[in-house]
Amino acid sequence: MLVGLRLENIALLDSLELNFEEGLTVFTGETGAGKSILLDALDVLFGGDQVTPASRLLSHGEKRGQIEASFLTNLAVDTWLNEQGYDLEDKDLLISRELRLKDDRLINRCRINGILVNRSQIANLRPLLLDFTVQGQLYQLASPNKQLQWLDSYGKDLIQEKLIEVQSSWCLWNKAFINLHNAKQEQEQSRKKFQEFKNILEELEMAKLNDPFEDKKLQLEEDRLVNAVRLQQGLALLFDRLQENSDQLPSVLDHFSFCMQELRVITKLDSTLDIYENQLFEIQANLEELISNLNKYAMNLECNSSRLEEAQERLVYLKKLQKVYNSDLPHLLKRRDELRASLSSNNINQEIEELEKNEKLARNQMEQNNCALTKARQDVALEFEKDLIQYLRPLGLLNIRFKVQLSPLKPNENGADLITFLFSANPGNALAPLGEVASGGEMSRFLLALKTVLSNLDGSKTLFFDEIDSGVSGRVSGAVAAMLKDLSINRQVFCVTHQPLIAAVADHHFRVGKSVESGRTKSDVIHLCDLKDRQLELAELAGGDFAEARAYAASLLDHKAA
Repeated sequence: MLVGLRLENIALLDSLELNFEEGLTVFTGETGAGKSILLDALDVLFGGDQVTPASRLLSHGEKRGQIEASFLTNLAVDTWLNEQGYDLEDKDLLISRELRLKDDRLINRCRINGILVNRSQIANLRPLLLDFTVQGQLYQLASPNKQLQWLDSYGKDLIQEKLIEVQSSWCLWNKAFINLHNAKQEQEQSRKKFQEFKNILEELEMAKLNDPFEDKKLQLEEDRLVNAVRLQQGLALLFDRLQENSDQLPSVLDHFSFCMQELRVITKLDSTLDIYENQLFEIQANLEELISNLNKYAMNLECNSSRLEEAQERLVYLKKLQKVYNSDLPHLLKRRDELRASLSSNNINQEIEELEKNEKLARNQMEQNNCALTKARQDVALEFEKDLIQYLRPLGLLNIRFKVQLSPLKPNENGADLITFLFSANPGNALAPLGEVASGGEMSRFLLALKTVLSNLDGSKTLFFDEIDSGVSGRVSGAVAAMLKDLSINRQVFCVTHQPLIAAVADHHFRVGKSVESGRTKSDVIHLCDLKDRQLELAELAGGDFAEARAYAASLLDHKAA
């Protein structure tokens, strides 16, 4: 329960301190006096900018403002405070927000019992303490998202667990879907690369690469074939000197034979020369082996022009291949083998098959949970319709028809249901979306009935209604007053109103007025405790300070609009 509110330099109020009690409290006063400032201040206190931004709430010309509210806590609030680490010695909860203008920039800090808190914390505490119903919320009645939230709030006990399961399964499916989507995109890119790699592999396969040193061997072969004639001439000269004798000149072998014979003769004269005989013999053997190898080389040496052309073409092709892929022959062979292994692998397709299985399983689970949630919402909708109609008929909507329509929707984290509130206020009119056919007055009454139904499920909050009587008058105003009064029996209710019927049933009545002092407009708030003061205010609301209005006001107060 809200027990106190203190404002300093807020809008038209220099300084204000109010105390509140349980029951129904109303604020009345002429248009523009600042009745809604109190609600705006509480909204800003809890981090909201629903009606008036905090920067505009600070009094004109002032650099600093203060909003402070004190509450009596309940079990839900105590639990939250304990979870956040706040230890309250008593049941008093003090929430304050300081507004400070510095260099044209608004700085504001919020505190709970003097301890700084962040915006997220105060936003989480807000719904445990307050529930605002303002004129600006009428447009929300046409919002499918808000209608879904209201339906789920009404059926919280039946829906909450299923909604959590839906949200969990939707997250799992969404993750699986994204993984599959990304893999398919990668596969599409891989297809392009696959074709590119396939073309490369085909070219490398056509090259018939087997020897990493083929180009070097071909280079040697080309050199040999190109210089075959000169090589043959050189070999002939070598053979002529090494083993053939010409012009009666002995060959190198002849000289070695003579040397061997002579060395054997002198070795017999001196045995110490044996070692040299062996050396000379070894040299002669090596020379004979050299001549043999040169003979073999000469026998294989040929002047084959076709082979030369073939070797040159192959060599040119290999050099071109290496230039195209900027790799030498060993690396081209390695790349070919890697491409063979890669292109023959089915890893990507196998991965996608696995991801498709995971996505399908996750989707099936999500759809099952969605169906269970839809069924629960359908059951809740039937009770919701009955409950809401029960509160709408006393508000002058005797022929009201109301239905919650559930239509299939693309699955999301809140299920697969599109919620539409269908409404008809008059006989013969077909059901149609609430936002399209309801008048302003009907929307106001619908919102009041809706908040009443929802608040019956959780009576721990303080309720605020800002001109909920907009667009209604006469007998309907009395019905609105009766409903607000009933609400206030079990919870604290505040209402800004222009209707004398509503103001008359209040337990506490505050009048908001304004005056001009030294060219500056100021507001003041007066608690009307005296019956005569209330009678005068009700007369003003009824049309003015004349006998009939005063008599009407007195009658309302006497009978409490019953």
